[in-house]
Amino acid sequence: MFMINDYNLRLKKIEEHLYTILPKGKDVSWAANTAGISKDNFSKSFMEYIWNINTPLLDLLERGGKRWRPMLMSLLYEIKNSDAAKIIPLTSLVEMAHNASLIVDDIEDNSDLRRGKPAIHILHGVDMGINSANFLYFLAFDAIEKSDFDDSQKFLFYCYYTKAMTRLHIGQGLDIQWHNDHSFFPEEEEYHQMCRFKTGALSRLSAEIALSASGSSEGEICEVARACEEMGVGFQIIDDVINLTKGNPGKKRGDDIIEGKKSLPVILFNQDKGDIEALALCFNEAASIDTEKRDRAVEKAISLLEKNNSIEKAKIKALDILERSAKTIESRYEKSTARELISFIFDSFK
Repeated sequence: MFMINDYNLRLKKIEEHLYTILPKGKDVSWAANTAGISKDNFSKSFMEYIWNINTPLLDLLERGGKRWRPMLMSLLYEIKNSDAAKIIPLTSLVEMAHNASLIVDDIEDNSDLRRGKPAIHILHGVDMGINSANFLYFLAFDAIEKSDFDDSQKFLFYCYYTKAMTRLHIGQGLDIQWHNDHSFFPEEEEYHQMCRFKTGALSRLSAEIALSASGSSEGEICEVARACEEMGVGFQIIDDVINLTKGNPGKKRGDDIIEGKKSLPVILFNQDKGDIEALALCFNEAASIDTEKRDRAVEKAISLLEKNNSIEKAKIKALDILERSAKTIESRYEKSTARELISFIFDSFK
């Protein structure tokens, strides 16, 4: 109970700051400041059009989310400092980037649902979805500008952020190519590297910013950032497993099959000499516009993976990755509330 209360108190502060970067109310003064113009020189309707770029972004943000990336940044800073207040403005950096990537990801995957509601591009249009998501990637820089760190530190944060975004898009690019080619199956280590890029980039960024802001040594930053990057890999594999079993909250069970994704269970199925031709046929049929044919193909694919025990094997591998990452952090730092809450995040993935 105390652990949950401690977690929620910190989460509330993170949530509150998110809406200073992306305000809820139709604030034309915010729109003017963000655009770098004077609201007095333009009509109120013009300023509202600028603000409306936020509408798809607020829609997604207000649906909630795990928020574990900004929480990880806050807790790693707190481990090194008595008070995490100074890092809170920077936590929105990773959450904003994550939400922007979800909007683009859903467009690229032609997904129907996100967090239990129609995907942003379905409600607001593909054009507004793309533009608003790209806008949010750059708006996230406000988190750095509004932080209370000196210019040299801010420059380092910019460098970390741009590198993370490069890696994130490399990972997404690999994932797109792989799920568009139903005949290609990457090696397990290639899949892990794709996840380090796509999913691990922002968790790594959380550690890099938190520890560099704390004045940590380069060796410490590298070790812990790597553990957090692997944390992202473990999270992604667990996410893949849930997609093929009970289904991810707010999404359809087996939609990874519909998208043709080469998740770890699929890769292990191929390595274990499963009936890959039958699975590839399921991928092809799952792409059909015929919903009955598509649903049958999804269930058949899942049945093949379950029969080969590929889903369970992937889960075991994910738990091992998460356990090793957690131990790296636990062995590096003395016991504290912040360290225990990081362990709480790891446990929540299992």
